[in-house]
Amino acid sequence: MAGDVVERWLAALLATSGLTAIRDPSEARRVHVDDALAALELVVEGPVVDVGSGGGSPGIPLAAARPELRFDLLESTGKKCTFLRRWAEELPNAEVVCARAEEHAAGEGRDAYATALARALAPPPVAVEWCLPLVRPGGRLVLYAGEEDDRAAAAAAEQVAGRLADVVPVPGSERRRLLVFEKTGATPERFPRRPGAARKRPLA
Repeated sequence: MAGDVVERWLAALLATSGLTAIRDPSEARRVHVDDALAALELVVEGPVVDVGSGGGSPGIPLAAARPELRFDLLESTGKKCTFLRRWAEELPNAEVVCARAEEHAAGEGRDAYATALARALAPPPVAVEWCLPLVRPGGRLVLYAGEEDDRAAAAAAEQVAGRLADVVPVPGSERRRLLVFEKTGATPERFPRRPGAARKRPLA
């Protein structure tokens, strides 16, 4: 049943303008499903938040694969939230939160999640500032990353009460990696900064 949802979601993703630039179904599967599921073994505790969920990857494939965990699909763009709600209705463990990460972290989302995920959200130092405040102490953030310098992300994490705990290669890819951060304590209240500040002045 969950696999059927993922198949239909992927077809809808390709058919809906503005959600992915990929048109080839096999390439879309590789990028939006297979790559998303590379983090499956790291997503073991919930609730989980997919930050900047966009069209739903990695959140929807992972929610289908981990039905015992609750997933929040966090997205700020109204059109994308509408698309996500259509598919979250078919996954009893998924809900959509239509808000910016900074706003959610300043309110009920702060320290609310055991696991945060982010894929194609922002450069790692920026994504770390947006995501780690959402994670409770002892939880983890998993960033899907390329060949960026890990030192910048690690330095940013230290400022928001986190540490880079592991770098996991993505099978079948020489460039893709998963950066795993542990939340070591309470994030200082000043983080995340107001919308736009992290991109203009990254912590690292």
